[in-house]
Amino acid sequence: MSAEKGQVLAPGSVIGILGGGQLGRMSALAAARLGYKVHVFSPEIDGPAAQVAWKNTVAAYDDLAALEAFADAVDVVTFEFENIPAAAAEKLAARKPTRPAPRVLHITQERLREKRFLEGIGVPVTAFREVGSAAELPAAVKAIGTPSILKSASFGYDGKGQVRIDAGTDLDAAWTKMGGSVAILEGFVDFECEISVIVARNPQGDVALYEPARNHHKHHILDTSTVPAGIPLKIAHAAEAIARQIAGGIDLIGLLAVEMFVARDGRVIVNELAPRPHNSGHWSLDGAVTSQFEQHVRAVCGLALGNPARHSDTVMTNLIGDEVETWPQLLADPDVKLHLYGKAEARPGRKMGHWNRLKPKNT
Repeated sequence: MSAEKGQVLAPGSVIGILGGGQLGRMSALAAARLGYKVHVFSPEIDGPAAQVAWKNTVAAYDDLAALEAFADAVDVVTFEFENIPAAAAEKLAARKPTRPAPRVLHITQERLREKRFLEGIGVPVTAFREVGSAAELPAAVKAIGTPSILKSASFGYDGKGQVRIDAGTDLDAAWTKMGGSVAILEGFVDFECEISVIVARNPQGDVALYEPARNHHKHHILDTSTVPAGIPLKIAHAAEAIARQIAGGIDLIGLLAVEMFVARDGRVIVNELAPRPHNSGHWSLDGAVTSQFEQHVRAVCGLALGNPARHSDTVMTNLIGDEVETWPQLLADPDVKLHLYGKAEARPGRKMGHWNRLKPKNT
């Protein structure tokens, strides 16, 4: 497929962002640096993005009148998280360029659609089965085996809506805990590590790839991302090739994060996609020539893509909940760059900020 053609949006244009979280905040800051205005659409009155945006619309994602007014006030639409009703994206796309396209959102916000799309373009994925009810779960477990992971097909993140299935697991209880109406059962991957690759693609079809980051999770939430990832060059190149293949296959305009497992036998297996800036790309704010957020702006505005190369070895660490209270010590460290998201309340499991520890390459 060929990317959507369209006029380059010059500085001074208005970028509409659906979603008011920290990804929107950092995208808005990058956009402002390039001379763009950002209009945020979010149900939140004072979310992280609203604090730095040029304009804000506070409305529900199914408020059609508000969506129409928003579309009329912006030059291009993008989003900072994928849990947005597909109907809202379609409504906006009928009025203004929407990047990534509603089709990309539709595919990536539901795990079964995502897995089937990836299989269809020849990308390796974990073994999986659709599970439509608790009554169907025993047969799915028999087919996939244990251990396996039961996930809600829609709207899960940071481990929410996921249950591990072992040989002795009470399947009815697991279904109830999962909490969804339709689920996917995935085979467990014996992996060496988890990595992700951020890929950008503009309307002209140009592609820029960030090198793989090695990701470590704690309590199902990303804890650290490290670059370089410390994986063999052959595996890094395979991961980058997969990300490039997916970007072309889905006709991406914007940014896409491809989360992958590196199996102990050397295979690279795709786990999930996120069509937006991603937590594992936060290292690029300080460690790369062009941050993922600037790259996102460049891609959706039809600009030339920036250089994604790493200039410093970087470890990104999330600040979850009360960990944000360590900010004075972090600011006192000369090798640390601190990013706080402006959230008023630190709750368990809530991402309050992150910090990057830098070390110049080859030192």
